[in-house]
Amino acid sequence: MIEFDWHFFIVGAPAIMFGGISKGGFGSGAAFVGGAILALVVPPGAALAVILPLFMLIDVATLKPYWGKWHTPSAKGMILGAIPGVALAAWVYTAVDADFFRLLIGAICLGFVAFQLARAQGWLRIEQMPFSRPFAWGAGLVGGFTSFVSHAGGPPTAVFLLSQGLSKTAYQATTVITFWAVNWMKVAPYAFLGIFTWNTLLGSLLLAPFALIGAWIGVRAHDYVPERAFFALSYILLVVTGVRLIWVAVA
Repeated sequence: MIEFDWHFFIVGAPAIMFGGISKGGFGSGAAFVGGAILALVVPPGAALAVILPLFMLIDVATLKPYWGKWHTPSAKGMILGAIPGVALAAWVYTAVDADFFRLLIGAICLGFVAFQLARAQGWLRIEQMPFSRPFAWGAGLVGGFTSFVSHAGGPPTAVFLLSQGLSKTAYQATTVITFWAVNWMKVAPYAFLGIFTWNTLLGSLLLAPFALIGAWIGVRAHDYVPERAFFALSYILLVVTGVRLIWVAVA
């Protein structure tokens, strides 16, 4: 049960705005920071349930500006690959407890930052390569799994999309259409597993204005805000959040 006190709003409002900005203008890679931060003040399952309708709302708000600008083969391959990924994650969800998900979300946070740091320092190079359908399916499978358990499908799919050498806008548009589809895949399993409740839906409703504000900012910031500045803040938030979630899980 979520308590809609000042803790919920002071953490949830900026968290979902940040997620909206990422999904709206910066490729969704760091959007999961919103759910990870919210999981600091509500149970992980409740955080998943609150965030999903909000991300779906952001998807609708951002589809029009990027409509038709995506790389169709990449989007189609990842969407198809996400189907078994979501199914596998739904099975895992029934077999583990909340601390496992805190640990997993925390590890994904720190792993994403480590991956981006390795790229920035030149320790890891992602070479441009021709489109590969099996690679797209694999990226979609991993992305579908991580999207289900922590709304963190962006990092694994980013590896594949970066290898395609897409333009900034094509990259952004491909993530928008892909996760619009993936988020719809998660609705039925979330409902069947009891992740959604009237309490979590009320939480989504209360935070919906902040999601739309974040999406609006993200779309307009796409061409103006330096990616370096945005992601620097993302990485700081992800490190702090990841360490905190892991600490809570193992304590």
